[in-house]
Amino acid sequence: MGVVNATPDSFSDGGQLQSADAAVAHGLDLVSLGASIVDVGGESTRPGADRVSGDEERRRTLPVVSGLARQDVTVSIDTMRAETAAAAVDAGASIVNDVSGGMADPDMLDSVAEMDVDYVVMHWRAQSRTMQAEAVYDDVVKDVMDELLRRRHAAVAAGIHPERIILDPGIGFSKLGEHNWTLLRALGQFTTLGHRLLVGVSRKKFLGDLLDGRPPAERDAATAAVSAWCASHGIWGVRTHEVRSQLDAIAVGSRLPLH
Repeated sequence: MGVVNATPDSFSDGGQLQSADAAVAHGLDLVSLGASIVDVGGESTRPGADRVSGDEERRRTLPVVSGLARQDVTVSIDTMRAETAAAAVDAGASIVNDVSGGMADPDMLDSVAEMDVDYVVMHWRAQSRTMQAEAVYDDVVKDVMDELLRRRHAAVAAGIHPERIILDPGIGFSKLGEHNWTLLRALGQFTTLGHRLLVGVSRKKFLGDLLDGRPPAERDAATAAVSAWCASHGIWGVRTHEVRSQLDAIAVGSRLPLH
């Protein structure tokens, strides 16, 4: 899953794609390099980020979604808003990637059920401004799995077919560095939950911390190492800013399964 951030403030590449045409071109480039899905977002979810209005989010994303969909690209919309999700699906998106797992907008689950599209349910506790204050766990693996399953149950209760649900442990969201490493070491446990899994670690701060403060653009090799680890566990997808080295790592990890 290649990332297209139509935002001025995303932690890795905010502001680089100043127009819809530039964002579409970048998405097509990711596909040419091997991305299977392009994930389009119009609101930064980095720690501490402020929210934008729904109108602004849609202004940023809908032309990009429609432009990519017209080129037969499989598009996911990265949003916590039901109205944005519905508009993006109308524009051609076939996946809703909701980092809040339906918690940020009470209309999201019912809306996704009506649209009958794939739905990414991520583990989430709070909005970006305050989420790191919520990084308190008794047992991070058990707690995340339990909370994720509660959101899965809510999605199914709303009418979303279980086969449409993709789970995401939410690396970096209300998680401190060691929480992220513990969750990655426990990926095998998440694969027992009965759903496809998406993992997003691309260029995140805990990788930079491991590499003595290396900036986001210089974390792709470390991201690729995690992509190989995910592939060795049979993970369905990884969400990344860069594609080519990730695919190389996935090819290697797929040949070295852990089970």
